[in-house]
Amino acid sequence: MSKKDLYRPNVAMIIVSSCYPETKEIFLAQRNDMSDVWQFPQGGIDEGEEVTEALFRELLEEIGTDKVEVIAEFPEWISYDFPPRIAETMKPFVGQIQRYFLVKLHEEAAININTHEPEFSDYKFVTADEALALSASFKKDVYKSVINYFKEEGLL
Repeated sequence: MSKKDLYRPNVAMIIVSSCYPETKEIFLAQRNDMSDVWQFPQGGIDEGEEVTEALFRELLEEIGTDKVEVIAEFPEWISYDFPPRIAETMKPFVGQIQRYFLVKLHEEAAININTHEPEFSDYKFVTADEALALSASFKKDVYKSVINYFKEEGLL
């Protein structure tokens, strides 16, 4: 297995409300399997699946709606390593390599985290700085890079 194959292909999304760009708050969800871990929705890209197909599938699976407009895409793949306790459950992967999107909820989008296989117990809209403060330490550098990029582009 090559080093590249040790990272699980993944899509992740920074979701802004339908009030964007007047309000630039970001959707953040609390994991139901780890106390006090908040994150952006994300999920694996299935073999043969296009990145944008995975984006809309994961939105539906994780927040119950895929009614979004894609605003922007982070220009490169970005990766992080799993902490040891998570790496044990994710073998053979040592981390994830992600493609990030900034998406805006449509006005008629209804968030429902009580999906078929719920991953989240709660959610809220927060500022970019609050998202960084609440994020898991092992994802913080990725979150910082992606948020800073979208800020530099004038999008957050």
